[in-house]
Amino acid sequence: MALTQCLYNIGEQLGSDDLAALKFLSRDHIPYRKQEPIKDALMLFQRLQEKRMLEENNLSFLKELLFRVNRLDLLLNYLYTSEEEMKRELQIPGRAQISAYRILLFQISEDVNKVELKDFKFFLSQEIAKCKLDDDMTLLDIFVEMEKRTILGEENLDTLKRICEQVNKSLLKKIYDYEELRKERRMSLERDPYAFSNDMSQSLPEEGYSKMPAMSDSPEQDSELQTSDTVYRMTSKPRGYCLIFNNYDFSIARKQVPELHDLKDRTGTDFDADALDKTFRELHFEIVHYKDLTAKGICEVLESYQKKDHKNKDCFICCILTHGNKGIIYGSDGQEASIYELTSYFTGLKCPSLIGKPKIFFIQACQGDKYQKGVAVETDSEQMEAYLEVDSSPQKRYIPDEADFLLGMATVKNYVSYRNIWNGAWYIQSLCQNLRERCPRGEDILTILTKVNFEVSKLDDKQRMAKQMPQPTFTLRKKLFFPLN
Repeated sequence: MALTQCLYNIGEQLGSDDLAALKFLSRDHIPYRKQEPIKDALMLFQRLQEKRMLEENNLSFLKELLFRVNRLDLLLNYLYTSEEEMKRELQIPGRAQISAYRILLFQISEDVNKVELKDFKFFLSQEIAKCKLDDDMTLLDIFVEMEKRTILGEENLDTLKRICEQVNKSLLKKIYDYEELRKERRMSLERDPYAFSNDMSQSLPEEGYSKMPAMSDSPEQDSELQTSDTVYRMTSKPRGYCLIFNNYDFSIARKQVPELHDLKDRTGTDFDADALDKTFRELHFEIVHYKDLTAKGICEVLESYQKKDHKNKDCFICCILTHGNKGIIYGSDGQEASIYELTSYFTGLKCPSLIGKPKIFFIQACQGDKYQKGVAVETDSEQMEAYLEVDSSPQKRYIPDEADFLLGMATVKNYVSYRNIWNGAWYIQSLCQNLRERCPRGEDILTILTKVNFEVSKLDDKQRMAKQMPQPTFTLRKKLFFPLN
């Protein structure tokens, strides 16, 4: 059966409650503002197709959705997959695409009756205006409102637990099971940081774990211990400095360095600088802009911030938008600066006031002149090849061996990265969009960067049949969150 006909048949049998559940479970892939116009299942399927989450040869996400909302009849009759097959599939690490957090909330919503729903609204009246808590509002609607107000997230379940304690204590078990699962995952990450996985929902049984997590006598004390031991502090205002080096004009480089005569001005880079400014300003960072600096100028600025006292700050961020090559970035004069040298300004020995605090670098620049080959598929971007440019031209270390560094590179070594002259760079625009959407949900930076990898890898330069894959490198020891409050 053709995919279009198959989706039509499935959509015809999904009611309004089914649609609301599917939209909620898809929220990590389709942001709220793009969900608002969706009035029927066919519109939802169209959005999923635009996001490449639903394709002729890839129906795994649709199968998981139908399985989670218990429409096993549609799963079997139209997608020829049984309940037992789905259970086996979702036990395979990395196969699940719906997060354990979103499944938790959906399961809670399924277990709350009409009387308890009224109680939920009553206990939330202090956090959410009564006009928002109308009679027609479902618990899933309430969860969305809570997420928008940052009082609910993957690592922010205190308000939900407080209300469940009052409304229905049996709901707490699901939350405790979820927290135990996250705790085990966190311990696994500490043992092997590179064992990071984008989700852990494949490990979450339908009814959660059969055991309760070990708790201290004081829940508050237990929470505080977890925060100090496994999560970076992020409470100061401002959180820290966010430097944005934005190099557009390379006319000096073309004149002074003959071999760089074809190094173009970086049209569209201001879109990236503006996006970074808006994003990190909302996350309470102090933004400082630098335009068209030479390699020496960039080093001098970083050296000056190395000497600053960061004791009242919780973090340091440096964003560099420029041309580059293997292990280096170019200043506006065409001179090179080693990425390792730039990050090394902030080691513990050189910058003691940032010891134990995250030092984050985001670099939009090529790391070579090769093109990553991909298959010729249509992209959900409206970019045309004529509007694409590249930030280009033995493996180098990019960050010190010390702990607490994170480097987000637009591309892997030896390859180009893309910048749209009308919209900005693929990597930076995806990074900023995901930070703005996912930080309020309580997602950590590595989860967000994994999502950025996924989104950017889906884009393609059809003219060259080439793609781009970003690459994060880190020595973080703890979870890193950017709370909005």
